Amino acid sequence: MNPNFVKFIQKYSGHRLAVAVSGGVDSVCLLHWLAELGMDIVALHVNHKLRPVADTEATYVSQLCKKLNVPCYVFDWTDDKPTTGLEAAARTARYKFMTDFCHKTGIETLLVAHQADDQIETFLMNLARGSGVIGLSAMRSVSYRDGIQIVRPLLDVFRHELISYCDQHNIRYFKDEMNYDDRYTRVKIRQNRHLLDEKLGISDSRILLAIKNLGHTRDSLESDVSARVSDVLYDGYALFSDSFLFDVPPHIGLKCLGTLIQIIGGDDYQPRLNSLNFALSNLRKDCQFTLGHCTIRRFKNQILIVPEGAKTSIRKKNEKIKRLQRQQKK
Repeated sequence: MNPNFVKFIQKYSGHRLAVAVSGGVDSVCLLHWLAELGMDIVALHVNHKLRPVADTEATYVSQLCKKLNVPCYVFDWTDDKPTTGLEAAARTARYKFMTDFCHKTGIETLLVAHQADDQIETFLMNLARGSGVIGLSAMRSVSYRDGIQIVRPLLDVFRHELISYCDQHNIRYFKDEMNYDDRYTRVKIRQNRHLLDEKLGISDSRILLAIKNLGHTRDSLESDVSARVSDVLYDGYALFSDSFLFDVPPHIGLKCLGTLIQIIGGDDYQPRLNSLNFALSNLRKDCQFTLGHCTIRRFKNQILIVPEGAKTSIRKKNEKIKRLQRQQKK
């Protein structure tokens, strides 16, 4: 068992934990390691009904959990499937099933099996997109979704170690054919990542170190942005002068704008960097547009962000703020 994993997971000893188990090698190995350590866990599997082996995988996960004396719950995604954006829709549905279960059962933490290779691939995909600090910081070991803590205890463990453990212990797991389909960018990166080390001497360990260092920068930036954003957020909307975005370094303005849009629009992620750059450029003059399920308006020197479909009267919002300020003084 990987010592990095053991050190990381010890802090959750004594906590009731949910663990996402797809049937692939990463989650199957994570399940075994947690069971071996005697962690208090319940396994969650989402059957997306998208592949011929989906029912077989669901049955196997149930049987494996029974063998390990781990409670298991299987959720079937029976909704109509979209013709575009299927992968994103499936991910949204998967997390919705699992976080809803956690809320209903009082479980605060959900473990998922993203590992070091996933982390590096995410970094390289975001590098190819021209992402900034946030994207290049890749995945957090701890984040939140729908009020549930999402924990990734395998980010310092490589896939080959998980495969080796399962193979050595004759543990069965399923292979997703999508992981070998080079029509996908992630698969292309996976198949060619070795060239960075072989041709340029850029090893996986150095990439992981860069990701961690970028993570420290991200945390510092977000702490500053969080303090700034809290000053302009009111009851479901934000109102501020143009100096809030333009009298600071551009990367701070972009991050503040993205954070406000994410909070007010209710999305799990902020808009892409190119979309935020475009929005910031628009906001240098009077305008109104939508982005991230928000309506954003500038009139004279004031900027208003409200949920899409809400009224955009800056005058009325100012009056409301003044009323709130008077009430707070009483």
